[in-house]
Amino acid sequence: VRRLIDSKKIIHNLFNYLNPHEKCFFFKSFNCDAQRTWPLSSIYKASFLFMYTRIFYYFCILGLFSVCLVQAKDAIVTHHYANNDGVKIHYVQAGEVGPLVVMLHGFPDFWYSWNEQIIALKNTHRVVAMDLRGYNRSDKPKGINHYSITKLVSDVESVIRDLGQKKAVVVGHDWGGMVAWNFAMLRPQMTERLIVINLPHPKALSRELANNPDQQRNSQYARDFQKPNSHKYLNAENLTSWVKDKKKRKKYFEAMNRSDFEAMLNYYKRNYPKPPYLEDKSEPIRLNMPVLLIHGLDDKALLHGALSRTWEWIDSDLTLVTVPGAGHFVHHDKPDFINQTLKMWLMRER
Repeated sequence: VRRLIDSKKIIHNLFNYLNPHEKCFFFKSFNCDAQRTWPLSSIYKASFLFMYTRIFYYFCILGLFSVCLVQAKDAIVTHHYANNDGVKIHYVQAGEVGPLVVMLHGFPDFWYSWNEQIIALKNTHRVVAMDLRGYNRSDKPKGINHYSITKLVSDVESVIRDLGQKKAVVVGHDWGGMVAWNFAMLRPQMTERLIVINLPHPKALSRELANNPDQQRNSQYARDFQKPNSHKYLNAENLTSWVKDKKKRKKYFEAMNRSDFEAMLNYYKRNYPKPPYLEDKSEPIRLNMPVLLIHGLDDKALLHGALSRTWEWIDSDLTLVTVPGAGHFVHHDKPDFINQTLKMWLMRER
């Protein structure tokens, strides 16, 4: 900089980069006449101000552009369909190496729910995220029995087989978590590991509904969904109100408009317990694969009291991670923490 300001010629050339408005500003600021000669000291001051303002301006633009890129980043995926007895199940795939990870979303959601997790895992795993039947680009068969747990489990199996694989790490959130628990129980030979996010073990949910007044009260939404014609009160606008990011909300709005609201509520009508709630005390199907259970503690729909005694139904190791300050959509509320937790747990003993 000192060498620069020692050269009168270079300083004068610097002003050639000024536009007319900038020249006017500098001349007025330093009491110079644009049409006559200028004091060299004023030129020095003006040149410093010009350089610093321009540098600051370009860094601000670069920073803003970088933030926009981060906010707009989507996983690069390919789209596929599996056929399950005539029902087409849409799924996306990213990554070409490592164990297969199959991700199942909940209500009201679609495969894009796992966008940040796909980006985090695609370099070490083959990552697949499904649209559950009734949602987005998957088929939407009519009739409540098409949404039984056994049908939903068979959809996951069809995707794994469509990929030419025999087993997978199964990850589920909300209703996807319920499907994941049952997949591990009914298809243990196809479940390498199990990850469930904000959906307690089915036996624990049954216990809490039967004995916990708070859980009973907070499950009123499910009882409302079980009423006849309840789907008529749903629309894409209210189903996407929980999505905070505007660009993401637009994607969700389009996906919900492609979905079948009646089909979405058939999950509750066919599978969610109904009052009077009775605790399921039957002999459990014990799990023999490693389990990671993650729960956002601010979840108002599924209270954390249901986490208790989960270990009594699992013969392998159970890792329980509770996340303060995060709600039902914990993988949206704290994606970086969830991504780190998933990577650490999945990469152990590899």
